Amino acid sequence: MIIELKIPSPGESISEVEVGSWLVEDGEVVDQDQEVAEIESEKATLPIIAPEAGRIKFMLQPGDTAKVGDVICTIDTEAAGEAPAEKGEAPAAESTPAAAEKEQEQSAPPPAAVAPEEKPAPEKDTSHEKVKITPVASRKMEEYGLSVEDVLAGLRRITAADVEAARQAMEAPPKIPTVSREITREKKTEKMSQLRKKLSSRLVAVKNETAMLTTFNEVDMSRVIRLRKTYQEAFIKKHDIKLGFMSFFIKASSIALMKFPGINSMIEGENIVTYRYADIGVAVQTDKGLMVPVIRNAETLGLAEIEKVLKELAGKARRNRITMDDMSGGTFTITNGGVFGSMLSTPLLNPPQAAILGMHNIVERPVAVNGKVEIRPVMYLALSYDHRLVDGRDSVGFLKSIKEMIEDPASMLLEGGDAEKLLLEI
Repeated sequence: MIIELKIPSPGESISEVEVGSWLVEDGEVVDQDQEVAEIESEKATLPIIAPEAGRIKFMLQPGDTAKVGDVICTIDTEAAGEAPAEKGEAPAAESTPAAAEKEQEQSAPPPAAVAPEEKPAPEKDTSHEKVKITPVASRKMEEYGLSVEDVLAGLRRITAADVEAARQAMEAPPKIPTVSREITREKKTEKMSQLRKKLSSRLVAVKNETAMLTTFNEVDMSRVIRLRKTYQEAFIKKHDIKLGFMSFFIKASSIALMKFPGINSMIEGENIVTYRYADIGVAVQTDKGLMVPVIRNAETLGLAEIEKVLKELAGKARRNRITMDDMSGGTFTITNGGVFGSMLSTPLLNPPQAAILGMHNIVERPVAVNGKVEIRPVMYLALSYDHRLVDGRDSVGFLKSIKEMIEDPASMLLEGGDAEKLLLEI
C-alpha cells in the first residue's frame, strides 16, 4: 500500500513552508515513527515522521516551497522489513562447475614457504641522532633508501665556514613563522529561510510601530555568585541540575511583573490587556535563528523548577524540535547577550509584548561601597519598553526592583520585600 505524507499545519495563519532537509535517502526503507525530514515555517522547524514502515520516495527537494496539505513523500508499506540495497552492490554470479573449481583453487591455502634464515638485526647507529633533518629531506631519504650516514658521507669535507655558520645558527633567535594569507574574493549566496524572513519583518515592524525606549542600570552579582559557589554541589545533588544565573533573573522578573503590571501588558486593538501571571520567554540562539520558548507561570516556580523547564525548552530549540505551543503566548521576554561577550545593548521588543530585559556579561569593575572603592562583579542591565504602554517611572522602578532582588537574593522569598521592614511592620 502507498501512503502519502502531507505537509502538516505548523500553526494558525501559516499556509506555506519550506522543505529544510531530508534525514534519509530517497528509496531507503524507513521504520515506523522515524523522523524522515524537516520543514521550516516562518516560526519554527518541524519534523516529518513516518506513520508506518516502508520504502520512501521523495516528492519534494530541500529548498522547495510547499503549501500545507501538499504531498512531501510517499511510503510503500509492502517494502517494510526489506534491507536497503547497498550502493554499487553487484548481483550474485551464477554458480557453475568451472566457477566453483576456480573458486576452490583461489581459496586453497598456498604451499608453505620456506622461512629464510634469520639474521641478527644490525646495531642502531646513534652517532647522528642530533642531526636536524627537514621534513622534505626526510621524505627524500626514505624514497631513495638513504640513511643520515649515507648523506653525510656524500658531502664535501667540513670547512671553517661551515663551523662558523653552524655557530651563528645556534646563537640566532628563532625565526617567527609567517602566516601566508591567500587573497580571495569569493562569496556565498543562499536562500533566506522562512524563519529568517519572518524575524526580519518583525524586527522592522518593532522599529516602525512602537515607541521604544531603553533604560539602564547595573547590578552587583557578588551575592548570586557566592550562592552558586557555596551551594552548587548541594543543589545538583538535590535537584539533579546545575544552578545558573538565568533562573535568578527569571524569578526576580516574575515578582517584579506583579509589582509593576504595566510592564506585563500589551495592546490589542484599542484595548490594553494586563496579565496577572508571568509567562516569560527566554531568547535562545540556534543554527536556524533566534527562538523564544516560553516558561509558563514563572511566578509559581522555584529556581530548580525554572532551571529544569529552561533546560528542556532550550534543548528542544537547539535540536529544532520546538513547537508553536512552546513559543506562543509570552507576556515578557529576557535575552542574554552576555553569553557572547556583550557589555551593553538595547534589546528590541518582542511584539506585542510591552518590554524586554537584556542581560550582559559580568565584569569586575571598581565600585564605591560604604565610601570605599572595591572590585565587584558587575552586570549592566537594559530594559527596552513600549512608551505607549509603560511610563518612565514604572520602567525605572521595575529595573530597580530586579537589581535589588539580585543583590539580595533571599528577598525573593518575601516577594521582593524588606525583611527588616516586615519585622518592624512598617
